[in-house]
Amino acid sequence: MNTLEHVAAKTLELNAIGVCNLSLDRPIAFDAYQANRDTGGFILIDRLSNNTVGAGLLHFALRRAHNIHLQHVDVDKAARSAQKQQKSCVLWFTGLSGAGKSSIANLVEKKLHALGHHTYLLDGDNVRHGLNKDLGFTDADRVENIRRVAEVAKLMVDAGLIVLTAFISPFKSERRMARSLMGEDEFIEIFVDTPLEVAEQRDVKGLYKKARRGELKNFTGIDSPYEAPESPELRLATPQLSLDAAADAVIATLRLRGVIAD
Repeated sequence: MNTLEHVAAKTLELNAIGVCNLSLDRPIAFDAYQANRDTGGFILIDRLSNNTVGAGLLHFALRRAHNIHLQHVDVDKAARSAQKQQKSCVLWFTGLSGAGKSSIANLVEKKLHALGHHTYLLDGDNVRHGLNKDLGFTDADRVENIRRVAEVAKLMVDAGLIVLTAFISPFKSERRMARSLMGEDEFIEIFVDTPLEVAEQRDVKGLYKKARRGELKNFTGIDSPYEAPESPELRLATPQLSLDAAADAVIATLRLRGVIAD
């Protein structure tokens, strides 16, 4: 703001001005700001706090926005699912670090594989070694982490797979966004409900100790919030359930919902 120097940036700090491309989930009508200030300006509102966090001016429509269309394919999601004799869906495991998400998801996938079903497990740590290796653990990076995972899961559901995702995914709004990408009854939210004190006692990776010492910033449950699901499709109270019992409860839910045959 002070020097008006033009530099490349991934984020904008307070009072910074940037030029960027905007991509929306639906078409909107607008004019260039120079032609009409009323229909050429906008504000950005934080969905969590409802605070206004930015304002912008629209210059022009991106030409490619009108030239990119969904390509029709003859082999669709229904055909791919029928070939695999299952209904494709996402099992979205959410909970605190150390709750048991990865362990339960891994066992569920083993059981489904043994039954002859086609699956894929997206695990939080594994994804950060590749697709999301450029992301940190700020709130903004966590949101982008889940957005990317949700889009990948959507593609895998379209491929006819039963997709398992094991991510803390601490914010309700991002889990709601992931659900909105899927079709009706394709998103099964599984809350691995483990109290913070129990997760800290487990602390398999030693992360809670580091967070308590201030060596690990933005750690969920310590200095970053976890927003628990209010009405998940399945709640697993892990202090009262064995790993095998939790996995069997997930399999039973899939049978009840017609994802897999009895």
